[in-house]
Amino acid sequence: MTVATVFRSLPLLLAAALPGPAAAADAVPIGQVQGAAARSPLAGQQVLVAGVVSADFRDGLGGLYVQDGGDGDPATSDALFVQAADGFAFPAALETGTRCRFHGRVVELESRGGGSVTALQVDHIDRCTPADPVQARPLAALPADWEALEGMRVRIEAPLTVTGSDALARFGELAVSFDGRQWQPSELARPGSEAHAALVRGNARQRLLLDDGSHQRDPDTIAWLDGRDTPRTGSVVHGAEGIVDHRHGGWRLQLVSPPRIDAAPRPAPPQVPGNVRVAAFNLENLFNGDGRGGGFPTERGAKTPQALDAQLAKLVAAIRGLDPDVAALMELENDGYGEASSLARLVRELNADGARWRYVDAGRGPGVDTIRVGMIYRDDRVLARGAPAVLEGGPFGERSRVPLAQAFQRRGGGKDFVVVANHFKSKGCSEAEGADTDQKDGQGCWNALRVDSAQRLHAWLQSAPLGAGRERVVILGDFNAYAMEDPVRWLREEGGWTDAFAPDGETPAGARPYSYVYQGLSGRLDHALLSPALRPHLRGAAEWHVNADEPDDAGYAARNVPGPWRSSDHDPLRLGFDL
Repeated sequence: MTVATVFRSLPLLLAAALPGPAAAADAVPIGQVQGAAARSPLAGQQVLVAGVVSADFRDGLGGLYVQDGGDGDPATSDALFVQAADGFAFPAALETGTRCRFHGRVVELESRGGGSVTALQVDHIDRCTPADPVQARPLAALPADWEALEGMRVRIEAPLTVTGSDALARFGELAVSFDGRQWQPSELARPGSEAHAALVRGNARQRLLLDDGSHQRDPDTIAWLDGRDTPRTGSVVHGAEGIVDHRHGGWRLQLVSPPRIDAAPRPAPPQVPGNVRVAAFNLENLFNGDGRGGGFPTERGAKTPQALDAQLAKLVAAIRGLDPDVAALMELENDGYGEASSLARLVRELNADGARWRYVDAGRGPGVDTIRVGMIYRDDRVLARGAPAVLEGGPFGERSRVPLAQAFQRRGGGKDFVVVANHFKSKGCSEAEGADTDQKDGQGCWNALRVDSAQRLHAWLQSAPLGAGRERVVILGDFNAYAMEDPVRWLREEGGWTDAFAPDGETPAGARPYSYVYQGLSGRLDHALLSPALRPHLRGAAEWHVNADEPDDAGYAARNVPGPWRSSDHDPLRLGFDL
């Protein structure tokens, strides 16, 4: 039998596979089923619609999309999701490019996270004939209203910027935006303000998810990637074609073919002027399994000795690339300062090329938390001056990690400068009560405790814990607060500390810094703040975007891309001073 014969026979084949003839009725335009609102005005009613199958997601979403010639109303969509009613099965011969009449009941399919899909639960299909494929509607820009396009096949001609890939491996979806990188609202505006609310609305308006047309968790492959690696945040997608869909609280495009992706380049280490360089780096749980004799798997971090080797190789590559004289570190295993500690192991690895790294030994802790801060320095470039100091008590312990301060002097002379490593309480809500619960202003849980931490840190440093005369101080690390949130803003506005990344005021949008990407939004959890005496000596500040933009699977626990890429989930900071 020839292909032409098969197509001529298709109506008869389908008719033989389907129930008896439907009652005589006129087809209702799909636009009338969809209506102009989020939910169908015909929900619960039996209707007949006629249209061409535009996409087949039976294996992934449990249904088809059909589209008709339109009802003349630009406010209504001309396409509809069709699924089989209980007791009915789609015929195998029904495929994309087939025109049929679909009989069934209109329903709204609710989805977890909010939103619904207007659908037809079909109990009978008839009069199927081959038809021309549905042509995708080109979109040159963000549409005024996605609702008018629900279920329709579109091709987005506008460039889409990848904003986050954290859900790609789990759900096959990639976050993109019509307006470049998306920013954490509290990075740019005071939480609770109208400006903050406007940024929230703007992000939601510009955001789109590129999806794989499937409900499957942890898919083995993602067809639309076409064998390519997960793109970095900042990459640009061109020609995305698929079905407009609204599920799980957001608009998405169920892709029907692989789009073109221009990969964002990986950056070289940032260069900053000055004769002393200071860095901050959250190591994302460096646990070596030996410091407390527990072995592997550790409480956090690497699960095997081999994984630890891979993790250390990435961290060493990142620190060597930064080439700082002093580095404040976060998320070290709190396992002492002996030769078996994770801190000592890191320094040994750094010194394998003949460098002269040393670590600051606070004698104990600091703190009782599972993780701690630490500090390392190049002994051939700077001298550690006097004993270190730590701030314990109050919020510092099991919540915010205990700060560590050490004075240094540049070899060759000059006044002392002080580096203070910090790691404030995270935004997670476990055990949060009272003022520390989420106040729904964009700052998450434990904001009150982080403010208390900031105020106590400032008061402690004002008391000169390392001795009088050491007024050139930089406090840096992971504050778990974005730039306009209360803890960091208090340190700037009330404490008199200067943001090293915006020493003269607001950072220009084109050079806006970021160190962390969370759920498709970029911002700074990692900060460097200067005392008035140190500010005139600053010559430059930069982040090295080796981590925040990289997909999770580039890290040591997955693909393990060689080099510093995804050595952590935070980007390291690098400051240059003339001292």
